[in-house]
Amino acid sequence: MIEAPNVDRLLAGPLGDWLSQHEVVREEAKEKTKGRYFKVAIAAVIILPFLFLLVPISTQLKLFLAFGAAMGGAVWGYLPTAEAKKQAKIGINDAIAESLGLTYEHDFEPGQEFGHCKQYGLVPHYGRAGFEDRWSGSVAGRDFSLFEAHLEVKRGSGKNSRWVTVFRGAIITMGYGKPFYGTTLLQRAGKHKKFFGGRQDNVSFKGHELGLVDMVHPGFEDRFVVYSDDQTEARYLIDPTYVERLIAIEDAFHGDDIRSLFIAGQVVIAVESGNLFESGSINAADDRAKIEETVSQFTKLADLAISFNEEKR
Repeated sequence: MIEAPNVDRLLAGPLGDWLSQHEVVREEAKEKTKGRYFKVAIAAVIILPFLFLLVPISTQLKLFLAFGAAMGGAVWGYLPTAEAKKQAKIGINDAIAESLGLTYEHDFEPGQEFGHCKQYGLVPHYGRAGFEDRWSGSVAGRDFSLFEAHLEVKRGSGKNSRWVTVFRGAIITMGYGKPFYGTTLLQRAGKHKKFFGGRQDNVSFKGHELGLVDMVHPGFEDRFVVYSDDQTEARYLIDPTYVERLIAIEDAFHGDDIRSLFIAGQVVIAVESGNLFESGSINAADDRAKIEETVSQFTKLADLAISFNEEKR
């Protein structure tokens, strides 16, 4: 298991010095945001009466323009605060990762592990994607990666169109402790149904066909479904202990709809868990609590992932 970084030790070292210096940046950001909001308010007082009294367009369009301007002004005003929070978050998470012998990246492009997620349906189809907070390196002697994904689809049309979140959570990848050679997919029951009910006997992912695995664990098929190109290996990999550990990840992060994939010597896990690792704050007084929360979130996820490599009994 990972030994969680000592928050007092982190704050007494270079991180504490950096945060003290960054406090000036955060105070300046607050003032810039206040100043921008004031400018937006003055502009609204001047422009809105002109828009509603003198511009010869429909009331609906006037309201739409006013709302759009207000939203744009709010975003513009908040930008200095958002940037200061991001800098604090990166500084804090860098220090946590360094104490664990890992690398932290706020902005990055995902690699093959996310390609596997897309190919085998661990994440839904989406129109746009955002990725942040990748922690990577060696954990318990195995390659390890954990990051957040935010996936959205566009719903509606014209002025009623909007982006809707279809997945927000953690993608975890770790080298598996025992050799395996096939591809095995575990998802919630009901994911692959026949048109008239019942489970599909086979599913195909870009030409790679996986067959339904008949699991013998009591109650298992009420909650999960397994597909694999190696029936015997799948029953060895997915046992009651493995499922218990997956459920533990869900419970630890109030997550939902956890699923996993054994492929190319790795286990990939996707869990909808909301926004994680938000250690940055605009208020310096919040630093300790934010750091403690991030340390707890990361070590819980990492420890649960590591547990998959423990010897089967």
